[in-house]
Amino acid sequence: MYQFSYLKAQSISEAVTALSSNPESKIIAGGMTLIPTMKQRLASPEQLIDIRHLEELKHIKIESNNILIGSISSHFEVSTSDIVNEHMPSLAKLAEGIGDPHVRYMGTIGGAISNNDPTADYPAACLGLGATISTSKREVKAEDFFLNLFETSLEEDEIVTQISFPVIKNSCYMKFPNPASRYAMAGVFVSKSDTEIRVAVTGAGEAGVFRWKEMEDALSKDWSVTTAESVKLSSEGVMSDIHGNSDYRANLVNVMAIRAVEKLINEH
Repeated sequence: MYQFSYLKAQSISEAVTALSSNPESKIIAGGMTLIPTMKQRLASPEQLIDIRHLEELKHIKIESNNILIGSISSHFEVSTSDIVNEHMPSLAKLAEGIGDPHVRYMGTIGGAISNNDPTADYPAACLGLGATISTSKREVKAEDFFLNLFETSLEEDEIVTQISFPVIKNSCYMKFPNPASRYAMAGVFVSKSDTEIRVAVTGAGEAGVFRWKEMEDALSKDWSVTTAESVKLSSEGVMSDIHGNSDYRANLVNVMAIRAVEKLINEH
């Protein structure tokens, strides 16, 4: 690995200032994506700004029927949180299925969504629950945050500080993981609130996470497993790689959606 400078930020404002003053800087918390890419020389930041120890970014609490999760909360902390398990077990289950124990202990929710890996799990929860992402500058709806593969609406000097998830107990995440990486080859997050049904898909879209509008519209008219079975995702715009072609992945999405709806109907 090459030489770089390291700053252990003492506050969010210090981290933002350092990020603004050097465009070649990168924020690091868990480092589960950044460190491997640096080792492979696919990324070469001049400076790493460490925010992992900022207590104001490490919390899990409930306010006004929303679960608020600080951006440096680890996947393990989300999966074992009493608040998350009591109020939205689907989110705890999602976090429990990320990677392996090392990744779950070190990886953070803020890093996961900021990187916007097309096979990551949390983006599906954000879209599927209608989350709001707070940054050092503003609040952004999930629909406006995820733009494309590895691309978000974050500006160069902007840091994710918190994610707010509306409590929707009638929600479920089902994924077909790659057996080696545990990344989603197809992951479907379904939620049913008093006002709407959301279906978000990760691991399959060529442009990353997306809402499956056809399935949402069909289930809104008839909330049933039969309806879920009748809607098929087109393979157009679905990823094709060494792990599976677009037809295979589209079928996996269909199956995961059916399983999610079936589980929700049986539980409620």
